[in-house]
Amino acid sequence: MALLNTLLLLLAALCIPGLINRTRARLAGRKGIRFAQHLYDVRLLLRKGAVYSPTTSALFRTAPSVILATSLLAALFIPVGDLRPLFSFDGDLVAFAYLLALGRGALILAAMDTGSSFEGMGASREALYGALVEPALMLTFGTLALISGHTSFVSIFEADATGDAKLIVVLLLAAYVLTKIVFTESGRVPVDDPRTHLELTMIHEVMCLDYCGVDLAWIKIATWLKSAALSMLAADAVAAAVCPRWWFAAPLAVLLTGLSVGIVESTQARNKLVRNTTFILTITALAALVFFTGYLLQLNIGLQ
Repeated sequence: MALLNTLLLLLAALCIPGLINRTRARLAGRKGIRFAQHLYDVRLLLRKGAVYSPTTSALFRTAPSVILATSLLAALFIPVGDLRPLFSFDGDLVAFAYLLALGRGALILAAMDTGSSFEGMGASREALYGALVEPALMLTFGTLALISGHTSFVSIFEADATGDAKLIVVLLLAAYVLTKIVFTESGRVPVDDPRTHLELTMIHEVMCLDYCGVDLAWIKIATWLKSAALSMLAADAVAAAVCPRWWFAAPLAVLLTGLSVGIVESTQARNKLVRNTTFILTITALAALVFFTGYLLQLNIGLQ
């Protein structure tokens, strides 16, 4: 069961970027690149060696491995529907959030280690947006823990809530917030645009300018894993409310992020940097509203 859970999560991580590219191409009326083009690009990067600036230290060289390790370990906490993940314990939702924060911190420090002013600007933006979006993530986790009475992802999503209208509403709202968080954590429009090459407007991409070869491949794979983990959490919340089975949650995670990100990137422009803080704070406010709603419904449930 744990092996199937891990395989499905890895498969989702590989499929989401391809679906985003295909969705964006179709909506633009183009043939577009092939579905697995991102895998071929990473394969080419894995064949290349890494080049390091003499101004960088060992921190810059070890950061890609830390980022990949934290993203992979965080993903191994996520269940797929009714399957059990490889790792699970009480409080693993807190460990998940801290692992993502550790990977972000490693990338920020590596960008600052280069001494580049451009990468320093990207690092400062990433630190700001990370500090703003983490309360939304923790509030969403708090909502899930509140309505379920558990602090483990497995225990939270193993309960069948399909017959309780109140829990269904909270779970669907939490899934919506998690889907919005994916846009920020994965550096997608409207917060960031991975296709841009203007250093003054980039956030995530500018921090990777000095990386190449296998190091850049690790960072790209880590981004896929982080997006897949958050997408699977949103899909698990929807599945718990509709159909708590792995064969429903796994494709739903791919469709939620693949279609939503592809549609948004085809219909919206990237926000101005001054508007990104408002966008992320809106997500945090929505997460707080969902938490408050779950708290009120939980009180009502307890009184009954």
